[in-house]
Amino acid sequence: MTSKTYDYDVAVRAEATLGEGPTWDAATGRLLWLDILGARLHSYDPATGHRTVRVTDQHVGAAKPRANGGLVLNLRDGVALLDPDDTFRWLHHEPVPGRRANDAAIAPDGSLWAGTMRYDEAPGGGTLTRYTADGSAETVLDDVAVSNGTGWSPDGRLMYYIDSPTRRVDVFDHEAGRVSNRRPFAEIEDGAGFPDGLTVDADGCVWVALWDGGAVRRYTPSGDLDRVITLPTPRVTACAFGGSDLTDLYITTARVGLNSPHPVAGSLLVVPGAGKGVRQPPFAG
Repeated sequence: MTSKTYDYDVAVRAEATLGEGPTWDAATGRLLWLDILGARLHSYDPATGHRTVRVTDQHVGAAKPRANGGLVLNLRDGVALLDPDDTFRWLHHEPVPGRRANDAAIAPDGSLWAGTMRYDEAPGGGTLTRYTADGSAETVLDDVAVSNGTGWSPDGRLMYYIDSPTRRVDVFDHEAGRVSNRRPFAEIEDGAGFPDGLTVDADGCVWVALWDGGAVRRYTPSGDLDRVITLPTPRVTACAFGGSDLTDLYITTARVGLNSPHPVAGSLLVVPGAGKGVRQPPFAG
């Protein structure tokens, strides 16, 4: 493992209950992120420092850019579209009592792969579902506890996925919107926290945020741990590359459940020059 010290900055000082889902919107030059339990959608422009906060009507697990502008939202009761003029409409409405949305990602073909979980985190209560622009939904995984990080290798042939209580990052073969041959990619040892969100860089390395681990780890394509970013707050939730050259690693954090939270808990952090990201496709609809 490479020994290197990473310095973080506070991009947005906040007190998010459950900060999550950092996503770089290349079309607008903004970093999008959520407070899931606070039902808030944040945006941040690093060039100007301008910030916005939008309150959503229900808990929101993810917000991703759309090809023609606007956002696709993974909400408690389904997947919705937010148009550039703020018009809201459901793409797929499927309320399930006791269940909410969680992390989501856009696949190379522009489909949304959206996770769910039960509020009580019951095993088997969550899903991973693939949504396309016409509103069709296909369940990919139906025996999930806490559906979290999802991402693809730069060539699109592999998909990485986290069901947090397993303490594993799994990898699948991926082709034409289908996955197969699930197998362990990396395991998080006892005492190091639980894997949460992830992102894949231009070298095919997988960066994993560790809930209750106070860190972000990078694993090589062969599954070897080679870098660790240590942070002062334990509940590190997700990470994504952003900035005009995709070299800055943005990291979300949470305050929920902490008796004496660190001053940066719930803030959006950034590690400048941490690596090189891959431009993420927008939702094709």
